[in-house]
Amino acid sequence: MARQPALGQHAMVVAQEPLAADVGLAVLKAGGNAVDAAVAVGFALAVTYPFAGNLGGGGFMLVRSADGRTTFIDFREKAPLSASRNMYLDTGGKLTKDSIVGWRACGVPGSVRGFGLAHQKYGHKPWAELIDPAIQLAAAGYPVTYQFSQSLIAGTNSNKLLSQFPESKRIFLSSHYGDTLTQPELAATLTRIRDKGPGDFYEGEIAHKLAAAMEANGGLITLDDLKQYQAVERTPLRGHYRDYEVITSPPPSSGGIGILQMLGMLDGSGYEKAGAGSAASIHYVAEAMRRFYADRSEYFGDPDFVKVPGTKLLDPRYISSRRASIDVQHVTPSQQIRPGNLGPYESTETTHFNIVDSEGNAVAVTYTLNGGYGNGVTVPGLGFLLNNEMDDFAAKPGEENMFHLIQGEANAIQPGKRPLSSMTPTILTHDGKVFMVLGAPGGSRIINGVLQVILNVVDFHMNVQDAVDWPRFHHQWMPDQLYLEKGISPDTVAILRGMGHKIAPYENTNPVVARVEAIVNDNGWLQGGADGRGNAKAEGY
Repeated sequence: MARQPALGQHAMVVAQEPLAADVGLAVLKAGGNAVDAAVAVGFALAVTYPFAGNLGGGGFMLVRSADGRTTFIDFREKAPLSASRNMYLDTGGKLTKDSIVGWRACGVPGSVRGFGLAHQKYGHKPWAELIDPAIQLAAAGYPVTYQFSQSLIAGTNSNKLLSQFPESKRIFLSSHYGDTLTQPELAATLTRIRDKGPGDFYEGEIAHKLAAAMEANGGLITLDDLKQYQAVERTPLRGHYRDYEVITSPPPSSGGIGILQMLGMLDGSGYEKAGAGSAASIHYVAEAMRRFYADRSEYFGDPDFVKVPGTKLLDPRYISSRRASIDVQHVTPSQQIRPGNLGPYESTETTHFNIVDSEGNAVAVTYTLNGGYGNGVTVPGLGFLLNNEMDDFAAKPGEENMFHLIQGEANAIQPGKRPLSSMTPTILTHDGKVFMVLGAPGGSRIINGVLQVILNVVDFHMNVQDAVDWPRFHHQWMPDQLYLEKGISPDTVAILRGMGHKIAPYENTNPVVARVEAIVNDNGWLQGGADGRGNAKAEGY
């Protein structure tokens, strides 16, 4: 039986964890705006969803005000000032695990600065009111859910990771299903952030404790790294698909250009005539995916360090040439697809939440520790987990990272540089009003997950819950494999194989192609779609 979307006439929150969604809705009901609710949800998730919610990571916030103004707040982590291009290679030139596990894997965290900047410029409610719910959840505790407990049982990758670090083992691995998890150290840290402001995390007592712990454990982040870190505002990317304006994420996200480029390849192709879930439509979209990810491997990086040729990548003539290279009957092997020639043209674990308030303001936030539970380290005395975001750099250009992505020199490690990201918070408008707000966690699969939910709503006319629940697929150029979720029919799989697609060998193990959260404004009713692939919640009023 199909699940129905959550409905609300005034406001809507969709988040990966139900307690945090409740916090956001309470802020909205108390008169807060969408940015206020986003800040409160972000801090609450740091308590209730340690798999990805965080103080020790970073991310992006896309904001569209009811009057049409937009901004993109980039609080992506940065490489420490002592970082170097080959820091994760051994003496033989091979990649080590230091970019994934332990203290040296951590980039300078940005979440606290990002939420602070968002509140300062666009918030309405007092800062303390937005942090209080998270403090209460950390101090009083909350019941450990079945899903949370299962992610930590003996033998899981998360258990193996966290058991390597004493604080993480003590806090997270001693709780079982139904227990109340309290986090007093985290509550104290949040209290300081509430009382002293975001600056304490970067220059005050929290900063000094974090820097001292780094030094004691061979980490790279110093007090100077923390003091120099700033979140920045960037101009969102804009494009059009059908009758909709698409507002999305600029670099250092690769996702916004990816969404606009793939939508451009699909627009006018007629791919949708074969129907949702058909072999023909899956094939055509997968071929568009391949071509974008080939470009991603070559041209993307931190725009403060490299020139990302966004205008050329989105030039209609270039997109037309990429579309023309798609064979509607047969696969183009990835080995034959190269990053496009731009010369002639001039012109990962993560969490996501969406909020639309009663005034029509919309916020989409994706933030992350990178891998689930980050690098595994909980900072002694501070109670928060650290990211392993350094693996999102091209630690060795041309070789795969933890998400099997191949990346180029533009994303090589440099001090103070932000790693390339797949996080793609996105907003669609129609006739000048917010129509859709969405985004996802899921590493390299985020972009394709977001793309398919847009297509399901716009081209296949699904309601938001059906669009989110519909089986998804993923191709990222290399490795040359098409990943399929369960629910795609065996007949369709057979046809795809006949067209030349190499289906990923673990197709029956239910690989998840992102966990998309979305809100759609349907004739004055807000529809909330919470992805059933996780434990998400959509709630409106």
